[in-house]
Amino acid sequence: MASKQMLVAVVAAAALAFLPGLAVGTEHMVGDDKGWTLNFNYTVWADTKQFVVGDTLVFKYNSAAHNVVEVGGPDFLSCTQPANAVVWATGEDRVTLDKAGRKWFFCAVGQHCQNGMKLKITILESAAPSNPAGKLQARFGEAAVVVTALAAAVLML
Repeated sequence: MASKQMLVAVVAAAALAFLPGLAVGTEHMVGDDKGWTLNFNYTVWADTKQFVVGDTLVFKYNSAAHNVVEVGGPDFLSCTQPANAVVWATGEDRVTLDKAGRKWFFCAVGQHCQNGMKLKITILESAAPSNPAGKLQARFGEAAVVVTALAAAVLML
């Protein structure tokens, strides 16, 4: 009986250690290995991603040559930086996606925005269930297997 209680305690500790990591959002390196730069199609890049509340965008770039400006839709379309725009210029900027909706970013250096250095994304409240190979499966699939296996082990005692 004591060994069964010990196993239950170990299973509970393992679950508590493993499950909090599932709530952590995905980190999206903007432009993947190319980073935030000219001559890259950020529209195509964004179309291959699913952005969810809690995720983080990471903009990596040469801070002497680029910046990141967050704007609204109309300013994005016209590549206009309003006076109240949020501007990052560290070379490795992290933007946490804290609410569902759209976000627009561009580089305001020279004509970079007009030359395509701009990113528009749509952030979902949670991962879309219609995407079985997407983030929902990645976040919870492995946990379900581990929890199921541990539960079966406890029941066999």
